[in-house]
Amino acid sequence: MEIKKHIPNFITLLNLSSGLLAVIAIFKGYYDEAFLFVCLGIFFDFWDGFFARKFNVSGELGLQLDSLADMVTSGVVPGLMMFSLIETIQNTQEQFYVTEDTFYMGVVPYFGFLITIASCYRLAKFNIDKRQIDSFIGLPTPANALLIMSIPMIQFENSYESITELLSNPYVLMGITFLSAYFLNANIPLFSLKLKSLAWEKAKVQYLFILFSIILFLLLDFIALPLIILSYVLVSVFLNKRAAKV
Repeated sequence: MEIKKHIPNFITLLNLSSGLLAVIAIFKGYYDEAFLFVCLGIFFDFWDGFFARKFNVSGELGLQLDSLADMVTSGVVPGLMMFSLIETIQNTQEQFYVTEDTFYMGVVPYFGFLITIASCYRLAKFNIDKRQIDSFIGLPTPANALLIMSIPMIQFENSYESITELLSNPYVLMGITFLSAYFLNANIPLFSLKLKSLAWEKAKVQYLFILFSIILFLLLDFIALPLIILSYVLVSVFLNKRAAKV
């Protein structure tokens, strides 16, 4: 029993460790590795709560530890990524190059940390909001982190030059930053992707959406990630409206 008690928290700490490795990868400019570490952290975040419920060891410590780990992996890391992306663009592209005459542009990258601030606020609300036991209100931080971390992957891995140019514009990235901060705390109910049971009847929505996401990713590669997040929001809105009619 004592070993089971610590398994969920150990998985949560693996999430935190993945986030720390992602931070190091961003500082070194290894954006692909940072993306993989965040995906690994989200994987661990997916299972810690499941095993806590399965072993019946859920508690306040696990809840707080989960939020603290998410704050790093899904809060600090995407904010740092956006900062790094905008700063790199300004340092390498002549039309956005920061000079003494355009010193104000040097402040722009720091707006990327609005994602971190909004993530922190969202996680704090989640911990005290009794409405978010079985679902979410606002975009979950792991989904938002996946969206932000997909940007450099799309920049370098897609076959459409127009998309690369669009995502290489600091003003576009600023727009994404503000939208990210908004949707994290928007009053939009979203279904949870975390499995409370492996039974088909209790998790068929999650199973079908995960299958849809895998197929879309195999077809479109990294461009699929923003589409998956958008689909997640749209499916949630549809399910909410259907439930309201019942």
